[in-house]
Amino acid sequence: MAETKREIERKYESDDSGLPDLTGVPGVAAVLDKGVAELDATYYDTADARLSAASLTLRRRTGGSDEGWHLKFPVAPGVRDEIRAPLSDTLPRALAGLIRSHVRDAEVAPVVRLRSARDVRDLVDAEGRLLAEVSVDAVRADRLTADGGSAQWTEIEVELADGGDPDFLDKVDKRLRKAGVRPSRSASKLARALAETEPKGKKKSRPKARQDGKPTAAASASATPVTAGDHVLAYLRAQRDAIVQLDPAVRRDLPDSVHRMRVATRRTRSAFRSYAKVLDRAATDPIGEELKWLAGELGVDRDQEVLTDRLTAALDALPRPLVTGPVRNRLRTWARARSGGSRRRLIAVLDGKRYLALLDTLDRLVDEPPLLTAAAGAPQKVLAKAVRKDFGQVAALVEEALSQPPGADRDLALHDARKKAKRTRYSAETAAPALGGPAADLVRLMKSLQGLLGDHQDSVMTREALRDLAAQAHAAGESAFTYGVLYAREERRAELAEAALPEAWETIGAAMEV
Repeated sequence: MAETKREIERKYESDDSGLPDLTGVPGVAAVLDKGVAELDATYYDTADARLSAASLTLRRRTGGSDEGWHLKFPVAPGVRDEIRAPLSDTLPRALAGLIRSHVRDAEVAPVVRLRSARDVRDLVDAEGRLLAEVSVDAVRADRLTADGGSAQWTEIEVELADGGDPDFLDKVDKRLRKAGVRPSRSASKLARALAETEPKGKKKSRPKARQDGKPTAAASASATPVTAGDHVLAYLRAQRDAIVQLDPAVRRDLPDSVHRMRVATRRTRSAFRSYAKVLDRAATDPIGEELKWLAGELGVDRDQEVLTDRLTAALDALPRPLVTGPVRNRLRTWARARSGGSRRRLIAVLDGKRYLALLDTLDRLVDEPPLLTAAAGAPQKVLAKAVRKDFGQVAALVEEALSQPPGADRDLALHDARKKAKRTRYSAETAAPALGGPAADLVRLMKSLQGLLGDHQDSVMTREALRDLAAQAHAAGESAFTYGVLYAREERRAELAEAALPEAWETIGAAMEV
């Protein structure tokens, strides 16, 4: 069974002088000697170092109080989430799943062995509570390849106690610096080990050139975008990276991870459509269909959860006299009945061949893109034209919706305008690095419009749900009064959104004319 620990720590260079006296650190009442622990850790990666490239660390460690398998995810500088699993001879399935989007079908194998003699001190306050653990680690690193080297060094590591105040690390840092101790030049032991045990004379591989001598997309991934194609590919690459990086978060059921992953799929599909003059749709359309499938799988329960949350919040806001009958129980029963997925189903999708094949396809797309002639054009011309086209479509849909009387037809037109506003926002996001302020302003305006139209659409969907709930309640002999009250409130929210639209659109139109 895997468990998660938030690790907040800082690392420092160390010399023969050892650990400075830390009793002068504010808040520290005592420094307790906890003895020396012998740690033996083997670090794993693929042959092409995919985990290292993603700043992920996978190790199997014996010795110490937390021996077992550890998988570390970066959260912020000096902050990592460590997923722990019990010691075993093979990689636990729980951890294997969390790295699958990065390694795919590649094998993970031992790359480095680190043996450390860890001299541990506990910093405690006047009541004996642990503030931080400070250790002096004497490390020996061995590269586990025939031509690999070895290295030795000593470092100081300061790890904040669980639930501790991160500001305390600043106090320790001040004391260490005053004693002449400096922060480590490496982000982790593994990073230092890989750097210092690199086989001598080994040359880093370079991206292959195309047959025409021009660099491939992979070779220019970190280069500053120049052409229209460069900018579109940079945007697509960012969305591909987001999908891959959010995969472990979705598996861990972290807040908002499913939504963010769906957004990345939508941004990618939107870019395919908006920039059809840059990328050949004969190649991108099939990928778009697979992304649509993935978004659907991610949204099996997500949309229902959002709708249930809206209904629950609306019910909570009602005065008690307006709540008649077993409304909350009815809402819970209705929500469970409409829940079409499960965590198990979603994990099965992420483990499936279809999803992994999609990730491979996205890799090929950004590495060997199906570029059209316009891709070589100036972004100020090509990208601006695509954004203007998308905005023109939004304008037409909004004008059509405003010309409709209130009712189902207007609701449908507003929904179409919302979807197009979202696409325009994403196309402007793509173009913003090249077009600057005007594109950034359009992103902001479309986000505002999207929010207004989104609230209207949410009201439409909520009213449909309330009709369903009222019918079920009536059939069961329950009062439907409360559902009618909630329906009227949602209807009013929609009316307010519709009333605000003309002025909002006038503001957007004026801004676009500047």
